[in-house]
Amino acid sequence: MSRIIDYGNLMHRAMRGLIQEVLQDVSDHGLPGAHHFFITFDTTHPHARLAAWLRDRYPTEMTVVMQHWYDGLDVTDDGFSVTLNFGDQPEPLYIPYDAIKTFVDPSVEFGLRFETHSHADDDMDDDGDDDDPTTPSGGHKEAEVVRLDTFRK
Repeated sequence: MSRIIDYGNLMHRAMRGLIQEVLQDVSDHGLPGAHHFFITFDTTHPHARLAAWLRDRYPTEMTVVMQHWYDGLDVTDDGFSVTLNFGDQPEPLYIPYDAIKTFVDPSVEFGLRFETHSHADDDMDDDGDDDDPTTPSGGHKEAEVVRLDTFRK
């Protein structure tokens, strides 16, 4: 059994830590200047909490915008909760960091994208070694920094 340094998982955790730090700053001091966020997350994540009608409307993923109106931003080590306005209807959400697929601040052309490998990749090495680089949920994930141009049409 050989030990490896799992750079992909280390980078993944570091980028989620960056999101946590940014959100904590916004919780403490508000959004500065023109900063705002587009956050896409996996609505099927077992710890994501959202209203049933939102889950029905967005059964796999959802992109939320934190810009002009948000309330009750509470940042924890595992995720964050926030109330956002959906058609003049405030709705509380809880988004675990592990559910985030993209985090973009278009005001400064900053973006993070978290890639999930298919389960076919999981079957490639099924010998039970402890050096398999997986997330706690068992899925292979890597993260990369992306340019805002990726999201433009």
